[in-house]
Amino acid sequence: MTLLQPGLRQMTVGSILLFIVFLAAWQWAPGALGIPPFIVPSASEVWQEFLRMLARDRLLYHTGITAMQVGVGFVLGVMLGIVCGFVLGMSPTAEFVLSPYILALQIAPKVAFAPLFIIWFGYTVYPKILVCILIVFFPVMINVLGAVRALDPDIVRLAKSFTANRFQVFWKIEFPAAMPPLFAGLRIASTLAVIGVLVGELVGGNTGLGYLLTFAEGAGETGKVFVTIIMLTLIGIVLYGLVVAVEARVLHYLPARARLNT
Repeated sequence: MTLLQPGLRQMTVGSILLFIVFLAAWQWAPGALGIPPFIVPSASEVWQEFLRMLARDRLLYHTGITAMQVGVGFVLGVMLGIVCGFVLGMSPTAEFVLSPYILALQIAPKVAFAPLFIIWFGYTVYPKILVCILIVFFPVMINVLGAVRALDPDIVRLAKSFTANRFQVFWKIEFPAAMPPLFAGLRIASTLAVIGVLVGELVGGNTGLGYLLTFAEGAGETGKVFVTIIMLTLIGIVLYGLVVAVEARVLHYLPARARLNT
């Protein structure tokens, strides 16, 4: 730990300095370049708009609605992806039968499903969550499927030779082997979950940050657009950070992670 602390401290300081430089450029560069505020507002103007939205537009309420939908859609999409990944990986027959349909579902544009879900379920949370599930599902499923496929069959045969049953093989061998690729898929999925919910809110919604974004765009209020984008980004960063934190605890046994934590 002591060996890495100086380097970690330097990286933290460098990241903070870069953020300060970014804020300074955002504050003064638009004015220096003659860019009008309705095109690119300064950082202070965006901050003032943020305070106004807190007071008048129920910004925290809409942020909470979007965050809730992102969380629910992410969890359900991950669970579905894990189940399908293991089922397809352990059953060549199921993979042969279902893979074309899953691939077709992934190729189809997710934006096209949002109006359909709204027709089916109305202007509720369900269309947003369903679009989020569709976007999150595929990267998780593919990573789990690839991990199960790549497992050395000799290890499975060895376990069976020691009278391990099917559940024991899954729990002791296949499931742990899929953990690193699974978390790689979770990292990707956490960055896509916000997009899924936002698509649903943009197509049809009366709550959430997507609704505020549509309203601000229609009114030509650039400051509100910037505030909404920042709040969406923060939701994605928090979700990604949670995935990284869980990954660090679950995969602490990996050599690379053990070196980072010592």
